[in-house]
Amino acid sequence: MSAHISNVRPDPDQVLVDIANYVHDYVINSDEAFDTARNCLMDTLGCGFEALDYPACTKLLGPIVTGTNVPNGSKVPGTNYQLDPVLGAFNIGAMIRWLDFNDTWLAAEWGHPSDNLGGILATADWLSRTRVAEGKAALTIKDVLTAMIKAHEIQGVLALENSFNRVGLDHVVLVKVASTAVVAGMLGASKAQIIDAVSNAWIDGQALRTYRHSPNTGSRKSWAAGDATSRAVRLALMVMKGEMGYPSALTAKTWGFYDVLFKGNAFKFQRPYGSYVMEQVLFKISFPAEFHAQTAVECAFQLNAQVGGKLQTLEQIAQIDKIVITTHESAIRIIDKSGPLNNPADRDHCIQYMTAIGLLKGNLTAADYEDAVAADPRVDALRDKMVCVEKAEYTRDYLDPEKRSIANAIQIFFKDGSASDNIAVEYPIGHRRRRAEGIPELVKKFKTNLARRFPAKQQAAILDLCLNQKLLESMPVNEFVDLMVI
Repeated sequence: MSAHISNVRPDPDQVLVDIANYVHDYVINSDEAFDTARNCLMDTLGCGFEALDYPACTKLLGPIVTGTNVPNGSKVPGTNYQLDPVLGAFNIGAMIRWLDFNDTWLAAEWGHPSDNLGGILATADWLSRTRVAEGKAALTIKDVLTAMIKAHEIQGVLALENSFNRVGLDHVVLVKVASTAVVAGMLGASKAQIIDAVSNAWIDGQALRTYRHSPNTGSRKSWAAGDATSRAVRLALMVMKGEMGYPSALTAKTWGFYDVLFKGNAFKFQRPYGSYVMEQVLFKISFPAEFHAQTAVECAFQLNAQVGGKLQTLEQIAQIDKIVITTHESAIRIIDKSGPLNNPADRDHCIQYMTAIGLLKGNLTAADYEDAVAADPRVDALRDKMVCVEKAEYTRDYLDPEKRSIANAIQIFFKDGSASDNIAVEYPIGHRRRRAEGIPELVKKFKTNLARRFPAKQQAAILDLCLNQKLLESMPVNEFVDLMVI
């Protein structure tokens, strides 16, 4: 005789309740978090402006039906598109992630918390334009910064102890969850509605990491976050229209997220939600490279200055015995690749490729992942000399919440018995420990990216505003976005 399954609807899962309580009630009081969020907003938009130089990205942007324009809709910075907030979120999310140049969070799970800006900015802009049309006050950029801090926190705290990649799921599940929560909050959702919206995000079929790994690495990894943050806007809007939620979306026996997709394990948490993640977030400042390789590329730049003259011809490269990259476990698992690299998405997730470019040029740009540069036979000749070795200390420090290092070291050994210095870098320039050094470079990066899209007067107006914390925070969102329309 079979046992009856109770049809009594349970209380919501505590994970859902904690997220809703945080979004609805928590007040951000950290000046450091708001200052970092301002820099993050500036940098993230700049990454999008650079991506607009790449047809592979721009072909995916704009309305689904050519010529569609949505009154009071979300405007897409750097373009003349005005779209519904769901599609606006996809456009903004895709362009800011396209070149793998926006911020990063590294823990048990990896990801890019500023991916959430797609949903946040699109929703804030649409809400602001709608309110102004109704004679009401627009949201301000402080509302956007607050939502960014909270989205960073939800995504990052969930990532600290829970590895989605180890069960084959892509980190954009956390973008979807975080964006759903904060967008619902921006829409005026109650705690119960936030719970309902977030439960739907967990129940969605989640993206596999197939498109990030050999032999299938491809361009979907550049628009996956845009897809996730736009889906979040859609789910939040549905719940605001009265769509129901699912209280045990995570814990339901057999059918919940834990049993279906997380091998029966419940999430673990290292800390409560606050503003830790925004304060600690990693910026990609000097070059676009998957973050586990950022310090390796810095090492390569230093070696180029020391021994680059010995690496410029195939004959010189033939005199190398080996190049040892000493790294941490996550880098080996994600970006240690041999064999053919099929496209830019493949190359920017290969530590050997990024290191080779750094050794040859003493520089690395987004253009270096394109076919023309990859065709240089010296690149693969250098890659063939490379071996990756894990250092246990680097792996421990990577996971240490007080250090959060991303260490790499590189040494070149020549066949004549000589060797270069063993160059090690523990913390990349975008790390919190290097903020004083990094932020001026971040501003330079933003200036460069503004110049890609806007005339000088428009560049100056945007930059002056973004460098003024108080003035920026008080700016109506729609007026801010209007500054970046072409």
